[in-house]
Amino acid sequence: MDDSSEPATLRERAYASFTRHLLARDLRPGQFVSQRELVAFTGLPLGAIREIVPRLEAEGLLATIPQRGMQIAHIDINLIREAFQFRLFMEREAVALFTVNASDAVLAGLRREHEDMLAQALSQAPTPEMEAEAQNIDWAMHDTFIDALGNEIIAKAYLVNSVKIRLIHQERFRIDGRVVPVMQEHLAVIEALESRDPQKAVEAISRHIDNARRLALQI
Repeated sequence: MDDSSEPATLRERAYASFTRHLLARDLRPGQFVSQRELVAFTGLPLGAIREIVPRLEAEGLLATIPQRGMQIAHIDINLIREAFQFRLFMEREAVALFTVNASDAVLAGLRREHEDMLAQALSQAPTPEMEAEAQNIDWAMHDTFIDALGNEIIAKAYLVNSVKIRLIHQERFRIDGRVVPVMQEHLAVIEALESRDPQKAVEAISRHIDNARRLALQI
């Protein structure tokens, strides 16, 4: 049996587990953590954890502080500005191509799920379940634009930045209580996509991302 891929598999599992715990708020921005604590969180061997530390440092998700240890990335003004600038550059191009290439069925599906969520949010008091579903719809639309490019290099870079964006959202302005305006902003983007005018779509996604950036910086 060829087990040559096992170390790589463990590294990927350790990385996925780390980001999952980070987004689940089990690990908090700015928190100091040891390698053995990460072993306990992930349930994976110390060797796998040691191997992902350089990757996490290179991606800006972890920093080694002399005399203190490893620190989870903390949310500051520079991180917010850089993460949103990266997102804007990536999604503007992705949306321009998506406007031309996406099928009518895909656009109809996006509209339907957003209109359904908006109607639900307007008709009843928000619940944690509703807000979690709305947040998933929010992230999924942005991921759809990038995934449609079919470019693995872009997808991997976007994924790292997406983790940072989601941390910013969680720390600065969660969707809690904001389902209606978020769905309305997304529907404005979808309307621009339906026009099949790339410039309109780019302008719509730019406004949406800029609104989120300004909200994060204000808070």
